[in-house]
Parts: sequence; structure tokens; C-alpha cells
Amino acid sequence: MQAFLKAAPRALLTATLLLAPATLPAQWSTTYKQFYLQAPHNWQFRTHYTSADRLFNAFDYGHAILYETLWRFPDAPASRLEEDRYRFLTETVLIKPPRLPLEEAAIEPMYARLAPEAKMMFDWAHLLHRQLYDVLADERMTWEARDAEVNRLLSYYRSRPDLAFSSKPKSMRLMQEQPYSLAFRKKYPKFNGLIWGYHWLQMGLYEPLMVGKSRTEKQSLIRGTVARFFQMLNDVPGSLPHQMPMTVAVAPKFAERYPEAAIIFDNLHSMHDAVSDILTNPSVARNEKRAEIMLAARRFRDDTTEVMSVPAWRVVSEHMGIENMGGPSVGFLPTLPTPSVTFGAVMQHDPQTGAMTGFAYGGAVGGGHDMHAGHVMPAGPSDSAQVATLVSTFHAALESGDSTTALSLLSPNVVILESGSVESLADYRAHHLPADIAFARAIKAERQPRAVTVSGDVAYSVSTSATKGNYEDRAVDTLGAELIVARRLGGRWQISAIHWSSRRRP
Repeated sequence: MQAFLKAAPRALLTATLLLAPATLPAQWSTTYKQFYLQAPHNWQFRTHYTSADRLFNAFDYGHAILYETLWRFPDAPASRLEEDRYRFLTETVLIKPPRLPLEEAAIEPMYARLAPEAKMMFDWAHLLHRQLYDVLADERMTWEARDAEVNRLLSYYRSRPDLAFSSKPKSMRLMQEQPYSLAFRKKYPKFNGLIWGYHWLQMGLYEPLMVGKSRTEKQSLIRGTVARFFQMLNDVPGSLPHQMPMTVAVAPKFAERYPEAAIIFDNLHSMHDAVSDILTNPSVARNEKRAEIMLAARRFRDDTTEVMSVPAWRVVSEHMGIENMGGPSVGFLPTLPTPSVTFGAVMQHDPQTGAMTGFAYGGAVGGGHDMHAGHVMPAGPSDSAQVATLVSTFHAALESGDSTTALSLLSPNVVILESGSVESLADYRAHHLPADIAFARAIKAERQPRAVTVSGDVAYSVSTSATKGNYEDRAVDTLGAELIVARRLGGRWQISAIHWSSRRRP
């Protein structure tokens, strides 16, 4: 293991010339590395939380050996990763992690030649990870100082647009609905679960640093979070995460305070999955894999491809179910949560409707666009859950002022009954929508659990709410009722009618 460790710290700026793969000898890629942004908080996490910090070195090794194995040994049996490499990682590397960060190019030399740009994207995001841990671990800083420093680090991160992941939430389609998607998790379910476990801990360790009141309390919470990660390895694959951990669910305090960083990390983890699928799926020819990785990298860097709104990102993350992602990272019960989807269920999100659909996959690894070929019985949210998600996304859009998303969820023939009037989509856009957004942003309603009834392609959602606060210099204290009718059109649920009523609280 020591042969893989760096002998000395990297220079602040190192020019690196990397040769493209032998399959494409005419293509050269020039990139360069940047190191930590200079700051007094650097190395604070490593100094005070040494055991947890060393696990990050083990995770870097695990990712590197994964990509190198997939690229160098495309015809190897699944046992090479599922048994040999998995056992080495969980019984040796994670038990005694490297003391210093690794030079990953020494572990994945062939993959580094194949896609140096993608490797650098991962390295650059991992560097942001490390510096954010340091900021939150520095007890000398106030929260105001931390906020300012996080903004400075994010600006530094964005200074490399050739490497920086977008801070716009990306749809699950980039990860799960490409021609090559799902290949890795189908062929290597145990190793895939381990990678998701890595991502759970990488995000989960932010939460103890957010909620701990002192270094002693933070150390205690971090030890518990690390212990929870190792508990996931006790009964694999069922004890490993069933879905890719999302930051909003695993580290809600961190995602609430630093949403831009949380979105960047979710996009990072999605691209990890995409690269694994490209390297695994035989439908992507060997001499085409670099081009597919570069295309995925561009899509994850830009701010336009498969983007969803921030409210939709939050709702989707919550509806995927924290119980399916490994559970919360703090305040958990002694036993692991019981997942609500089968192992291998695929959750898909339609950014236009907010609907979540799920299915479990089966059959051999293959390519093609028919994402349901070989799938077994559905697993995941039912039609009623999809409608509930649609309605929740609509309310989240109103509360965040996202009129574009709110309108996209409405049918072109929608009818809205409000304040004694009947409005069409055009009427609502011009009249009541701005007022509804202003009111929803000013006072958050306390909503009771909604009841959803589905009959074929028509469904209705009924709920009540209580609203109390001040709006435009007047006191508000009302009880409300809501009826939303949804129709399935072209396979998508859309809101076709809304009826709101309210009265003063007795």
C-alpha cells in the first residue's frame, strides 16, 4: 500500500501532460493541477478527525482501482470486482486506510490516460470536499466566517470551468436513462452498493460538523457516523444503500445552508455512476468509451443539459427515501432502516411533472435504449405516490418563487378555482400566480398528510392546511382545504384542476 502513497506534498501548481489512450493516438490532452486554496483552516479536519480523514484516502483508492479494473480487464468475470477487489477493500484497505492522500494516477495509470479530463474533474471536486470539511472543523471560525469562506472556496472551484461540475441540479436521466445506463449496478451490485456507501459517508460527515456544539460533541458524532458506515458492510448487499445517497436526505443541515456545494456533490456522484456504466457496458465499443465519457463530462459541467429546479431537486431527493440511501447520518436508531424499495430498484424523475417512477432490473448487461428490457415487477412509488410527488413539487415551486416549474406541472387545459373565480392557465399566469407565490414565500403553511385516490388515468389529491403569520401588514390565521385533480397524459401526470378554499380559524 505504501507504494501508492505520495512521498511529498504536491506543488501548489503542477503542469501535467497526459497522453490519450492508445486507441486514439492522435488525441493529446493537456491539463494542470491546482492544490488547496491557501487558508488558516487547511488540514483542520485531518488534524482533529484523523481516522475519518484517512477513510477518504481509502475511498480514493477504491474509486481508482474500480475504473482501472473496468478499463484494463473488460472481459474479466464479475467475481474480480464483486469478490476479490471487494474483499481487499473491505477487509484490508478500509480497516487500515492510507495515512496520506494517494496519487491516483499511480493506481489507475491506464484509465488516467483514457480520460484525464474526467479524472481531473473528480480530483477538483474532491479537493472542494476536503477544504469544506476543514472549514467546518475549524472551531476558531464563527458561522458567519464559515459562510464567507465557503463562498470563497466555491468561487475558487468555479474558477476552473473546464473541471467544475454544474451547480444546477441534474435530472436522473443523465445517470439512469442513457443507452449505457445501469450496466455497472446490474453486473456488480455489491461493489455498486459499496461505492454508494462511500458517497453516503462523504456526505454524511458534514452533518456532525453542522450540528455538533463543540469539538468533543463533533468527535463523538463523527465516530458514530463512521461506525454506521461499517455497519452497512455487515450483511451485503442488502445492508448497503439501495439508492444513490442524495445530500438533501443524508446531510439536510449542510444542504440547507450550502445548497450550491450540495448540488455539486450530487452531480459528482451521478457522474461517477455514469463513468462506471460506460466502462462496463459492452454496447459502448472500446474505441468509443473516451468519447462517451467526455460527452457525459460536458453535460455535467454545463448549466443547461437535463437541469431541474432546486425545489424539484429537494422534493425528488426526499421522495427517493432516506431509508433507501443508508439512513440518516446523525440521530439514527441502532438498527439499519428497512428500505422501501427492492435492492436494485431504479428511481426515475420527470423534471416536467415531478413524478417519481421505479422499477427493478434483471437480465444480462446490455445496451440499447429500451430501458425496461429484462425488467421484473415494478418496485418503488405507485401511481398515488407519483401524484403526491407531483403536488408536493408544485407547492415547493410556489414557495421558492419558481414560476417556471409551477407552470410546467399544469395541463394546458387546467382549471383553477380560487377566490370565487375560475381561471384558465393564461388567466392564472397573469393574475393569481404572482400573488400565490408571494403569499407562499411569506407564510409557510402547515399541511396535513394528503390523501390520493387513483382511478385509471385520473387521480385526485385532498389535503388540509393551517396558515398563520403576517402578510402585507395583516395577520393571517386560516384553515384551508385543497383539491387537486391530475390526469395522466402521454405517460406523464399533470395537474388538470385545482380548487382552493379557506376560512378564518375559529
